[in-house]
Amino acid sequence: MQYFTKIRQLLDNKFATRAILAALCVIMALLPLFLNNYVLNVLWNAFFYMLLAMGLNIIVGYCGLCDLGYAAKFAIGAYTTGILIKTYHWNFWLTLPASLAVSIIAALLIGGPTLKLRSDYLAIVTLGFAEIVRITARNSNITGSATGISAIPRPSFFGIRLVKPNHWYYVFLVLVIIFIIISGRIRNSRVGRALAFIREDEDAAQAMGVNTTSYKLLAYTIGAAMGGITGSFYAVKMTSISPSSFDFTQSVNILLAVILGGMGKIPGVIVGAAFFAIFPELFRDIPVIGDMRMLFFGILLIAVMLNRPQGLWPDKLGSEPGGLPGDINTVGRR
Repeated sequence: MQYFTKIRQLLDNKFATRAILAALCVIMALLPLFLNNYVLNVLWNAFFYMLLAMGLNIIVGYCGLCDLGYAAKFAIGAYTTGILIKTYHWNFWLTLPASLAVSIIAALLIGGPTLKLRSDYLAIVTLGFAEIVRITARNSNITGSATGISAIPRPSFFGIRLVKPNHWYYVFLVLVIIFIIISGRIRNSRVGRALAFIREDEDAAQAMGVNTTSYKLLAYTIGAAMGGITGSFYAVKMTSISPSSFDFTQSVNILLAVILGGMGKIPGVIVGAAFFAIFPELFRDIPVIGDMRMLFFGILLIAVMLNRPQGLWPDKLGSEPGGLPGDINTVGRR
């Protein structure tokens, strides 16, 4: 663990981080030239969880809200795209603004009246909302009921039909880079500083003039929008969606990736999502161990949480007293 801490301290240096990120981008761009389709699909799955984890990180990591129903956010985006393509024959790229709009509206409808709640109460509300979305999808004809929507056509990009694993590898790699940029811009902005104050001490932030309800609603909406866009790409990549893909277990998996990596820290969330998606696959083909890989994965998770309760790459804001960014006078007021 001491070696990991030293590596993290090195990567906290801006120049070192940028150099490593540039080299990593080049390596990731060249990987499909040397990997088979199975490995590419595993990496795609890791990118998928990175996208979802970064969206949830805006809500949980930046703002400190407790969301147990994040699967509903990307379910809304997936079903919006699936319905518009299959029922109304829209072009996929035109469904993205619609998916974004529906996700934002849903976040405003559920977040507006409920984000004044805290901790356990908010967790129950978000869990209930996720179950409402899943049950509605399972019992509605337009969503295909329990069987879902199938045979969703895959889109084309500048004449290239996105059907091969390396195509989707690059699509989701670009999405991950875009989400990293968005998350970084939010974190270093006035909004990010306000969210950090709310996360550390909501009462103190409110006493200093921060409109906590508005900022929490903004974080919830941004996180939902990111989940909706991810869901849209998920629908056309998988070509079929069903209510079973958006159950409570999926929400727990996404939250687990955020907590495992380190809430509020973008590299930590990425590491947590990659660890969660890739580690079980490493032992799939090993005799005896392969059948019990999830047991070993659970034991390893417990060991990580015992030794690093703040995650593999925790945010310094949450671990150092008085470590909030910026001056409190720079935070947005009412």
